Amino acid sequence: MRIEDSGVVMPLRPDVTTVGRGRGVDVRLDDPSVSRLHAEIVRRGPYVYVVDMGLSRNGTRVNGRPIARRVLEDGDVVSFGTARVRMGGIPREEVDPDVELRRAVAPELTRREVDVLTSLCRPALSDEAFVAPATARHIAEELVVTEAAVKQHLLRLYQKFRIPEGANRRTRLANEVIAMGLVRPLPPVHVPQQNRPVDGPSPGPVRRPGAPAPAQGRPGHLPGTGRTATGVGRRAS
Repeated sequence: MRIEDSGVVMPLRPDVTTVGRGRGVDVRLDDPSVSRLHAEIVRRGPYVYVVDMGLSRNGTRVNGRPIARRVLEDGDVVSFGTARVRMGGIPREEVDPDVELRRAVAPELTRREVDVLTSLCRPALSDEAFVAPATARHIAEELVVTEAAVKQHLLRLYQKFRIPEGANRRTRLANEVIAMGLVRPLPPVHVPQQNRPVDGPSPGPVRRPGAPAPAQGRPGHLPGTGRTATGVGRRAS
């Protein structure tokens, strides 16, 4: 790939080349519109495809079109945010580049595993432009469980989604989950100050002006029915 701003040519790795603004990526793009871990370029035999990591609002484009993952051809221009690179040296193959790669079939998940994935991906789908998935400690605090329990769930999820060991394993898991559309967490609901409960007894139901006062009765008694709340028929004395 040739970085258009600088003209620097970067060779692709034999398997996966990471692209982003962070220090640990293979191809570092010093651009504020680029996420720390923005995308991966994957080589599978003669085929090369790009995978957006889903961690930036600016996304990834190929020849101006936004993509999630897409097969690349020789001469394609890939934009990571506003940073552009041009791909070269890719052999021609009989494959339609306009067809995105099929997403893998999602594994069967338990309810707790879905909770862990939702908490893991929540920062990535927030309003922040450059974020990383939640840590095990943050997930444990949100779900009110131990950090050790969260780590056990994550180990099982790595196996289910076939995320190999290595750097950025949580990020790769979050990317796979978001790409499959399995988790779409909503931001936390903030209760307005005027609607928050105050200390002291509950004020009880609100009655409209002019409405009759609610009927009073003995504890466990249903007013006007002659029956108790247990359903046993008994006349009021």
